[in-house]
Amino acid sequence: MNWSEYSRFVGDIFGALLAIETMVAFFLESVFIGIWIFGEGRVSKRVHLFSIWMAAIGSLSSSIWILLASGWMHNPVGYIINPVTGNAQLVDIFALLTNPKGWLLFQHAFSAGLATASIFMLGISSWYILRKKELEVFKPSFVAGAIVGVIGSFLLLMTGHTQGQEMRIYQPMKLASIEALWNTEQPASFSLLTIGDLTGKQEVWSIRVPYLTSFLACNNFDCEIQGVNQLQAEYEARYGPNDYVPLMVVTYWSFRIMAGLEVIMLFASAFALFVVLRNWSPKLIKWLKWMPYLIPLPFIAGVAGWVTTEMGRQPWIVQGLLTTAQAVSPNLTVTMVSTTLVSFTLLYGVLALVMFRLMYKFARQGTQAALTKSVDVEEPTNTGNIIIIGAQD
Repeated sequence: MNWSEYSRFVGDIFGALLAIETMVAFFLESVFIGIWIFGEGRVSKRVHLFSIWMAAIGSLSSSIWILLASGWMHNPVGYIINPVTGNAQLVDIFALLTNPKGWLLFQHAFSAGLATASIFMLGISSWYILRKKELEVFKPSFVAGAIVGVIGSFLLLMTGHTQGQEMRIYQPMKLASIEALWNTEQPASFSLLTIGDLTGKQEVWSIRVPYLTSFLACNNFDCEIQGVNQLQAEYEARYGPNDYVPLMVVTYWSFRIMAGLEVIMLFASAFALFVVLRNWSPKLIKWLKWMPYLIPLPFIAGVAGWVTTEMGRQPWIVQGLLTTAQAVSPNLTVTMVSTTLVSFTLLYGVLALVMFRLMYKFARQGTQAALTKSVDVEEPTNTGNIIIIGAQD
């Protein structure tokens, strides 16, 4: 409701992607998650297991179509601007479906999913291992979490690195704002810590590593990286007067929060694998007490990553075609936006608290609680007009 001009502009592009996502992915995951939840004890164990795999595949497929749509916002391809409506119009669906930015987003999100699941498994498994409870279940789950965690966290860093190299080509202003690089450098240094003035557009003090940004962005030490000031002048000449610099304090720190937490997750997973390879040495196991505290890190990293992705694109909502200011609904008021924003934030905040409370509750109950069916349906016994159905906790 807040973005009617955006919806109008991208509708002819997103219509195909979202229709496929709804007809294929959404129905697949919604049907099979229903079978998994309500079918326990009513369908065979194989069908029950199959249903959760199909729900997972449906969810994965859903992310592909959504991230291809998101990728188009960062790197518009396969379109023309309709001269009558002024909207983007799809002319090459193959270009849309093979958009490298969309597939990079998917690879990064998929890797993040692996890392998140593995840290979650490691945290809970460590809690049980330290208490020497249900080791026949939680040692294997710890091993699986460690292996997947190393793979997922490594892929997460590598796909993020690839996105940085792609950023230099398609969104150089985002790269410059992430590195607090005000002026073009060749070779370009990497900012370990940069302090700016209150305008956010002038460096006061910094600690930088020479050559590193050039190497990360181009795989060589002599690559030119454009600066914020030069890109601002270039965009003004190309698109007209405007402020094309993102809010650099947000992009700079959100990127570092994301990258720092990803490194911590990789080291935590590697340490967990080392514990396994060292035959569960008691000297190493004692350090697993910190694993449960790492469970929130992937969620924080994911939020920071999306903040970097979306804020770094500003002022564009569709790169080079539509600004955020042009995308809002024309009749909105500040009161309307504030009310809906606060309402949705409160709603999702409550749902998040409920989710974490349920995860905490069931994680502590162990596998026996999970293996005990909540409802054990028996053959009904007809006693006159009363039907009695047996149930057990």
